[in-house]
Amino acid sequence: MNPTLRALRALALLSGFHLLGLLMLALLGAVDWAAVTWTSGPVYVKVVIVSVLLAVPIVRGMFMLRTPKDPDGAPGPSVTEAQEPRLWQTVRELAEQVGTRAPDEIVLVAGVNAAVTEDARLGGLLPGPRRMYLGLSLMAGLDENRLRSVIAHELGHFVHADTRLGALVGRGQARLLRTIGHFEEKADSTVAKERARQEKRADKRTARGKKAKAVDTTGSGITYRTMAKIYTGYAKLYVRATRSDARRQEFAADLAAARITGRDATAGALRATPALDAAHDFYMDAYATLGVDAGLLPRPGEVFGGLRHMIEARPDALAEASTSLPTETAGPYDTHPPIAERVARIEALPYDGRGAETAGPALGLLADAGARLAEIEKYVLTPQALGLRRVDWPDLVHESMRTYTARAGETLRTAVAAECGGEGTAAAMLDAIDAGALWRIAEQLPKSEEARAASGRAAREFVRPALHRGLRQLVVLELADRGAARWLLSWSDEAELRLPDGFDDRLGPALDAAVGDRPDTGPLRDLLARAAPRTPVPSPAPSPASSAASSAASSALTKES
Repeated sequence: MNPTLRALRALALLSGFHLLGLLMLALLGAVDWAAVTWTSGPVYVKVVIVSVLLAVPIVRGMFMLRTPKDPDGAPGPSVTEAQEPRLWQTVRELAEQVGTRAPDEIVLVAGVNAAVTEDARLGGLLPGPRRMYLGLSLMAGLDENRLRSVIAHELGHFVHADTRLGALVGRGQARLLRTIGHFEEKADSTVAKERARQEKRADKRTARGKKAKAVDTTGSGITYRTMAKIYTGYAKLYVRATRSDARRQEFAADLAAARITGRDATAGALRATPALDAAHDFYMDAYATLGVDAGLLPRPGEVFGGLRHMIEARPDALAEASTSLPTETAGPYDTHPPIAERVARIEALPYDGRGAETAGPALGLLADAGARLAEIEKYVLTPQALGLRRVDWPDLVHESMRTYTARAGETLRTAVAAECGGEGTAAAMLDAIDAGALWRIAEQLPKSEEARAASGRAAREFVRPALHRGLRQLVVLELADRGAARWLLSWSDEAELRLPDGFDDRLGPALDAAVGDRPDTGPLRDLLARAAPRTPVPSPAPSPASSAASSAASSALTKES
């Protein structure tokens, strides 16, 4: 469907919303006329009042002049051509090849995404300022060839007037949702008032010693909910029609990207995106926010920039994940077709002589990737997150893991402190064991119902694993505080706890002896006495060259959350 026909259909759908409003107002007017004609004074006054209350959301929705804007402001920094000449040059070259006007603004955002918008005028009939959004985490996981494909895809939306009509479609959807929301709010308010009225009456009856009736608000707000259902039905029709256009637009933009940047590069970018999205989510959970509970964040630029280190340390993981695609099915309300269907269509195109050769990392298009990664934090992180202490990655991992270990050992530490006084350290626990207090301490630990019902040796077997685990945590904490143990950062695996020489083989048996039926703290005391402070082994840091290569995404501490 060409842009003119799509514009006419979008206008028709928007006009349908207004026509529905006029029909509903006419229906309410007819009901008022019938009430005045055929009923007595009190009845028609009530009918007219209800009609007016129902008409208010309809009129408000019809005369909403503009689509609500995002109250949080810009999602990232806008970069000028003077700041990022290579990026702008790439976008302009691709726009010329696609056959469209380049965007007027490029905004860098956090996330595995890219998008374009256009502030069109006269309902999308006249073009307006264009804006392109590029996710730094997307750039972190793609090479230049695949990023060029993504950019060409987004520019393809300008060619087909997708962005110009987007404002018109969005306006109609916003009006529908706003009208439905007004009716839902009115219905909820009516139910709340009726519930309060019935509860008040029930309280009075109870105070007089009478039996109160159960609160029943079944019929309350039914007129508002009926109106909401009518508009919801039209909203479904509206969204289904516009979303089917959106899915066709994605296919057309994919073809534009393949024509400009090649079949294989386009298919590769499509395949890599869901894998990169999953990698980004894992990185944010396992690395970027690891130190939040300890009051820590990575150095500026590394909250999102650390993703590139993880990708570089796992070179085969992203490629392997890209071989399998999500198996979601297409839905009538989806804005994008299933990624597997998009890839299949592109890979079915004839070979165009351009392979999927890799190029330099996409972040290399930025003059100063580190500065952009640091700058995006000011837009995305909350004020609370920006106020956390910033440390290097190795220190963040060590201090964070120490915090979690201390938290995990808190139950036993509290029990030891309650039995012996003091702070409940490993040394205090060993003294308590030598004093015969092991099983008294065990009684203070949480137990399952089965453990509480047990007695004698069976009871000890239930609680022994918790004692073993808790004592190990206290020992590790003591070693860490002495500088004799340290958690090491790994970008390719979990953090590694580096214990003093000889501990890996001897710590388990020593703990077994300390919490045995005949406790013996000697082996553990001997180990602790031999544990001298050691120079922490630094985790391998990315080279300066790789640090300028890529970037990352969004977090539990972001404003979007």
